[in-house]
Amino acid sequence: MSVIDIISKIRKGKIWDFHGGLHPDEHKRESSEFPLVDAGIPPFIVLPLKQHSGRVGRLLVKVGDRVLAGQQLTASEHPMEVPIHASTSGIITAIEPHTVAHPSGLSEPCVHIKPDGLDEWRVRDPWPEFKQHDAMALFERIRQAGIAGLGGAGFPTYAKLSVAREKAEIVIINGAECEPYITADDRLMREHAREILEGVEIIKHILRPTITIIAIEDNKPEAISAFLLNPLPDDVIVRVIPTKYPSGSARQLIQILTGKQVPARGRSLSLGVIMVNVGTTYAIRQAIIEDEPLIRRVVTLTGSQFRNPGNAWVRLGSSVRWLLAQFSLQPEPRQRVIMGGSMMGFTLPHADVPVVKITNCLLAPSVGELPPRDDEMNCIRCGKCAEVCPVTLLPQQLYWYSKAGDHENAEKYNLADCIECGACAWVCPSNIPLVHYYRHEKAEMEQIREEAAQAERAKLRFEAKKQRLEEERLAREAHVPPVAATRSDTSNADPIAAAIMRIKAQQNNKDKAAEIDIRAEREARKAQALQHQAEKSQQDSVALSSAITSPDDARKAAVAAALARAKARKAELVAEDTSTTQAEAKSTATTSVASEDPDAARKAAIAAAIARAKAKKAQTEAADEIKQPEPSAVSDDPDAARKAAVAAAIARAKAKKAQAEAAQSKEQQE
Repeated sequence: MSVIDIISKIRKGKIWDFHGGLHPDEHKRESSEFPLVDAGIPPFIVLPLKQHSGRVGRLLVKVGDRVLAGQQLTASEHPMEVPIHASTSGIITAIEPHTVAHPSGLSEPCVHIKPDGLDEWRVRDPWPEFKQHDAMALFERIRQAGIAGLGGAGFPTYAKLSVAREKAEIVIINGAECEPYITADDRLMREHAREILEGVEIIKHILRPTITIIAIEDNKPEAISAFLLNPLPDDVIVRVIPTKYPSGSARQLIQILTGKQVPARGRSLSLGVIMVNVGTTYAIRQAIIEDEPLIRRVVTLTGSQFRNPGNAWVRLGSSVRWLLAQFSLQPEPRQRVIMGGSMMGFTLPHADVPVVKITNCLLAPSVGELPPRDDEMNCIRCGKCAEVCPVTLLPQQLYWYSKAGDHENAEKYNLADCIECGACAWVCPSNIPLVHYYRHEKAEMEQIREEAAQAERAKLRFEAKKQRLEEERLAREAHVPPVAATRSDTSNADPIAAAIMRIKAQQNNKDKAAEIDIRAEREARKAQALQHQAEKSQQDSVALSSAITSPDDARKAAVAAALARAKARKAELVAEDTSTTQAEAKSTATTSVASEDPDAARKAAIAAAIARAKAKKAQTEAADEIKQPEPSAVSDDPDAARKAAVAAAIARAKAKKAQAEAAQSKEQQE
């Protein structure tokens, strides 16, 4: 069915229905029969920086600053950033965490203001003739006014409208207010229907839809009459729908008015439909025409423990405890205070939390009126939860998957489409708080997605850094001298391999240099030893020459040289005899060992020892003869001194050679 056909049926009064739903006790008369009142200026104000679905804006103030009513405290630089404004004039005393309105009882950064009682406003610039401004200017003013969905979701209105421009064929103004106990929208429609219609005209001027529908449940006849008493354009229709919970939910209301279902994980804009709450519509009008940002809203204060239940204009940031006292709360022991209605609301951790943009009701019931359901029992698989689910889900299966932490199956069974209306928990005979399990599972799945997104962003940053470093390396190589071009292709292709090759080359060069140094040092020591030996020989010759100063001395030296030669020859013969004896002993020992004769081996060892002793004695005698030449040696040759010195040196060399041969023979024997 096309959009044109749907609009045609809407004009004819056609309405549809949705699956499931229920009719709980409404409890609306207790608060809807009293006019709106102003709650006044609280003694202190605590404004959380985040009061919407989206991002937190940049802080514009600091401790000690004096602010005026309507002054912007945070900057909005993104469609999902919604600024906050001072609710009244005063001094900023602190910017620190404070407990906020959330089931977890966690703290978030807040701006603390001490009101001065003057309620002095900043300079305002009203636009009563809003049609003189284009859509972009109106968008910007809505964004800077800090408007978020006041129906409970808190989605930034600017983001919703900017996406829907030129796409929305049908605009729905949601005044159903199906939640039990809540009457804030009812009283607003009764007393400010004309202002809401002006807000509708602003939305029409921005989006230019084909038709605009103001939807109201039939349990609000006064609100319906308030709209019908005002002249309505042809493209604006007031549609009365049957009272049924949760008909005020966006998906269900779209199905009631158009007969179309929003696709799973989809948005209503895919059907050409956009929905705006009546409270949000009024806030848009105030922002454009009066230049009044969102600093207050209507809050229902109801429950049997209130002496004077009703609805009031409450400044954002007011303390819940102070507000309850203003309406004469008579608390019972362990009094519960629920923010929201009995179906979708949650119990506050304590009363020292501030009122925020999505606070539409404060419910203080007695134990008998709304007993706490803390007696959870096992599921009996009755199927009642599936019968009342307005989204046609399988709450029982989602309960098991959520309880077990089975994220894959929970997502497969469309947990994300759950609107958390609480109808399943309301009819559960086992008192299972199904919505609590669903919320917990949604939070875990969202955390997993956020971690995955962070990991992906980190990966992209790493790859971008790697690419940047590679580009810088290529740029550096493009400017290096031609010598650098001699590097191998492998090093250019792989910087790490090139670095390893350079390190190895440096190490090889160091090893080669160290080897060259060692060789040079050895050659230097060898040359030094040869030089030292030559100098010593020269000194000995000089000493011997200087010692021979007379013919007698020359004669004695000649005799000594002759004796030394004789002794050296004798030592050679002894050494040869010793070597022969040792060889024979060794041969005898070997033969003895081969013949396995123990006496022969012993005799060979004794013979070898005797031979070594004889060789050693001969060497000793030769050395003594060389050191102490006979004084009776005579020679008339004038060169006798030189010849004697040479002969003595030769004798010493031969003696040293004989000693070495004897030592070698000993080693062979051993």
